Amino acid sequence: MITTKLTDLDHQLIHALHLDARASFTRIGEVLDVSAKTAARRYRRLRDTNVINLVGIADPRHLDGAEWFVRMHCKPGSARQVADALAGRDDTRWVALLSGGTEISASLRAWSAGERDDLILNRLPRTAPIVSVTAHQVLHVFTGARHGFEGTATLSTSQIAALQPNHAEDAATSLTDADRPLLDALAVDGRAPYPVLAKAAAWSESTVARRIHALRAAGLLRFDLDVNAAALGYHAETLLWTSVAPARLPATGAAVAEHPEVAFCAATTGPANLLVSTVCRDSRDLYRYLTESIGALPPIGEIESAPVIRVVKRAGRLP
Repeated sequence: MITTKLTDLDHQLIHALHLDARASFTRIGEVLDVSAKTAARRYRRLRDTNVINLVGIADPRHLDGAEWFVRMHCKPGSARQVADALAGRDDTRWVALLSGGTEISASLRAWSAGERDDLILNRLPRTAPIVSVTAHQVLHVFTGARHGFEGTATLSTSQIAALQPNHAEDAATSLTDADRPLLDALAVDGRAPYPVLAKAAAWSESTVARRIHALRAAGLLRFDLDVNAAALGYHAETLLWTSVAPARLPATGAAVAEHPEVAFCAATTGPANLLVSTVCRDSRDLYRYLTESIGALPPIGEIESAPVIRVVKRAGRLP
């Protein structure tokens, strides 16, 4: 249970990190009108109390294993054990128990097709407590620019402009196997210091800094600031699987992504081809969203909703 009381400065810091996850605390402090030490201290408090988790994420479109969402139904009493095992894997990002506690949803990002197939085709189907498995490839993410659930946006236009990163030059052309140790380290801690990253990658600090800059400039690396919604007063997280006619999917997905309740929205394979993760204050707020917002969009067909009972693993890799 989250007991941390967030201050106005905390909300500003969260917004700042959404804009540039690796901005120096000196720069953040200048924009927020506090000292660098204060900004760093508040960040550590938010991180250490599990209010936020900041990780580096390789663009899955450039990974041979791509990005998949996996749904599993388990025998009663076994789902938590399976979810814990999935959370311990380096290729899973978001593992949650759904509905009555017998269903699991997990986000999978595999570096290679072989690693993907090993999990989806071999390991999961042979896991005794799992009754059924379905896998859905992510085809397009509509919420990519928002980096997930934003919470309260508190910075002014000038502050936002001051924190926007500039990565217009020296873009990388592709991800390579040599990048993997660096990306693995960033997937644990998106703000890991350069000495730590240099040791992980077996490169110099200057090489690490240049490579991060080049990967960000090319859009091959982004940073995901995962915010525990309960800390902001939102207690109804729900996954929605919806069906939309393919020709209307781009416009509909873009419209849904603009809803403030939406943390993630993506086109996927499968009969339910629009996956939506929503964050509402309570069940009444969720009902309003289902009936008045997403349900009111004409292209939206059937909606299957599954409340998130417990998030076992959030963004990134476990240390």
